[in-house]
Amino acid sequence: MVKLPRHVISKRLKGGVTAYYYNVPSIYREKKCPIPNKPLGTDFNKACKLAEQINGQFDEWDDLCKGLPVTGVSMPRYGTVDWLFREYRLSKSYTEKVSASSRQSYEKAMLMVCDTLTKSGARVGSKPVRSISPRGADKLYDKFVIGKNGARYRQAEKAVGLCRKAWKVVYRLYPEEFDKQVPNPWAGVTMKTRVKATKPAVTRDQVYQFAHGCVEAGAVEAAAAAVICFEWLQRPENVIAGHLNWTDYRSEKNPNIIRILHHKTGAIVLHPLEEVTDGSVVRFYEEAEQILSHLPRRGVSMILRDLGDGNAKPFAFSTIQHTVQRMRKKLKLPSIFTLDACRHGGMTELEEAELTDGQGRALSAHKTQQSYEGYAKRNMTRALSATRKRHAHRLANASATSIQNEAGKSIQNDDIKIAK
Repeated sequence: MVKLPRHVISKRLKGGVTAYYYNVPSIYREKKCPIPNKPLGTDFNKACKLAEQINGQFDEWDDLCKGLPVTGVSMPRYGTVDWLFREYRLSKSYTEKVSASSRQSYEKAMLMVCDTLTKSGARVGSKPVRSISPRGADKLYDKFVIGKNGARYRQAEKAVGLCRKAWKVVYRLYPEEFDKQVPNPWAGVTMKTRVKATKPAVTRDQVYQFAHGCVEAGAVEAAAAAVICFEWLQRPENVIAGHLNWTDYRSEKNPNIIRILHHKTGAIVLHPLEEVTDGSVVRFYEEAEQILSHLPRRGVSMILRDLGDGNAKPFAFSTIQHTVQRMRKKLKLPSIFTLDACRHGGMTELEEAELTDGQGRALSAHKTQQSYEGYAKRNMTRALSATRKRHAHRLANASATSIQNEAGKSIQNDDIKIAK
């Protein structure tokens, strides 16, 4: 019989599958042990790893109850700010809601908070969570602002937001470790007003100059990623992670649709690719689909890296970034050209097309507090209307450019005749 980790029990479910649970003995419950009972899933190896982490937390609490010292760099003292951030990292709020591409910035912010020194010279990370008061949070914000190269308002703002979130998440799990009167001292911290930088956005011409150049150079995946971000507004990290499948593009069920999943919000947008009007087919994304036609089918996802021997896997985000920058320089595009700038360029085009707020959100799947109630009303009809309007805007711009060019040529020709 398989030996279970300490404090782990198993139960046979109806379907015959064995599930594992972390269960604190009642003797410790009577001592008000704050470690919660929790399901560990049906995978034995994963359950063992989770149990090891939870038992580490249990041992910290038990040692503190016995008056024993808790040591070790990798094991922060129970109830401290270091401990709080560790618990936040283990929570679903972090593991399921924070994307892989954002975690590095989260880690930097946590490190900045924990390594900030108090007036007495102690690390904030070593201080008990309950010792951080609202006044203390205000003073810490002032310290966060001060950087080596001047004021860093954005970093300080992110740090306060992160602390507010982490306090809220961990307080729900371990309320005994917090000040009952003010469980979250970061709520209401007044931050300095800053001028928010405008995110760079590239134009349609730049996107397709890049895309065609990449196709010619054999970097088809980078070309497709840029076009997908611009036209269908999917976040770059979602494109690269393989969240767009071949079954999402002109499937048997929806032959005139591309289905875009926004993994961050869980929103799904069905973008119409064409419609029949007056007996003729209008293709809204003809040039984009030409780029996609060069993509090889390597697996379920549309964007995959070839490993040889018929194997493929999603690209590392940094790999695509390096390819984008290399091709950007080769094609002499501006330094602001990134996949993120491609997406913001598509968003800018929505505004230039004078779409209503509802039409724009029907394509981008953006949600705000004010727009959330109307989110359910976004449907295929609204998406088609928005796509028509955007398509008409692009055609009008192309026509205007053509007229200007023709007028310019005519003037130049007249000047030549006069000169003769």
